[in-house]
Amino acid sequence: MDRSHPSFPVFCSQGRRKMAPTHVLRCCQRGLAWIPVIFIALVVCWSYYAYVVELCLFTIPSILEKVVYLAVFHVSFIMFVWSYWKTIFTRPSTPSKEFCLPKSEKEQYEKEQRPETQQEILKRVATSLPLYTRTGAGAIRYCDRCQVIKPDRCHHCSACDMCVLKMDHHCPWVNNCVGFSNYKFFILFLTYSLVYCLFIAASVLQYFIKFWTSDLPESHAKFHVLFLFFVAAMFCISILSLFTYHLWLVGKNRSTIEAFRAPVFRNGPDKNGFSLGFSKNIAQVFGDQKLYWLLPVFTSQGDGFSFPTRLVTVDPEQPTECLQPGGLDKGAVEGSAEQTTPLSESQNHLVGNDYHIEEDHKETDILKSDESEAIIISIESES
Repeated sequence: MDRSHPSFPVFCSQGRRKMAPTHVLRCCQRGLAWIPVIFIALVVCWSYYAYVVELCLFTIPSILEKVVYLAVFHVSFIMFVWSYWKTIFTRPSTPSKEFCLPKSEKEQYEKEQRPETQQEILKRVATSLPLYTRTGAGAIRYCDRCQVIKPDRCHHCSACDMCVLKMDHHCPWVNNCVGFSNYKFFILFLTYSLVYCLFIAASVLQYFIKFWTSDLPESHAKFHVLFLFFVAAMFCISILSLFTYHLWLVGKNRSTIEAFRAPVFRNGPDKNGFSLGFSKNIAQVFGDQKLYWLLPVFTSQGDGFSFPTRLVTVDPEQPTECLQPGGLDKGAVEGSAEQTTPLSESQNHLVGNDYHIEEDHKETDILKSDESEAIIISIESES
């Protein structure tokens, strides 16, 4: 618009008035999103005062009992706060630049109106990317908001307004998106919060009963002890169900999103597509070194962009001669059930029209399906 036009100042002023409320609204939403976190922080601070001061210092008569209770309490308290902090302030991982469309393809994609042609553009770019999954309609998963091809297990979070690698869910209690970068921290947060609440409830119970039955004299500590038991028991019950559910998800190597909607592979949806067996599923989240499993430090396997799969079923368009195992050595067949690692970029051809194997990068394994005698091919990465 011409700046000399008489309507230009009016147009700009109207635009500013429209943008200002939107900006204020976003700021208010971001501020309100911290309310659950502040609430949890206040409850934890009060519980620390109630347990350490009112219970241990003013109520418990035995010195030895005080020392033991305080020692165990502070260990669980430190681990709980540490894991909670890491869950809140660990930024979610997002797709790298290699998942963005090159400039020429991006311009062509934006100009093109036909979905079929847009998919052809995405397929050309995706042939060099480590992708297994597609949309329910069999298309390349693309985020128009972030303008990136979505890696496997990546989803767009509307609350964070970004695509998050291996997204599990957006948790209001941590005001953060739980995904590849902080899922281990979230599990440990649930673990130590459960331990924290269980220990408080168990150690406070006897004094709760004594105050309730008037076996202890009336004091200002009575309210704190009674309320501390109720709060700890309430949180313990609510956390236990969530903790159990996420342990089940870890054992199955699924995210919350995948538990409700199975990931779709080239040959259709498979809810167990990323499951490698219980022990390997645990290692995917917690890592190989068991020494660090209980510490809120990042030890998860992989890079968040590609993941090992239970199996890659044979493409129905693949020539039958490619299915013959005669050219494979016996060691590859016998060792196929032992290792399954992420597909490398050069080995991924699920997004192409034909499924084939390159000689330079293949380590081909033969698996027999549990449901039938069909031959299954799994490709290992050289990582």
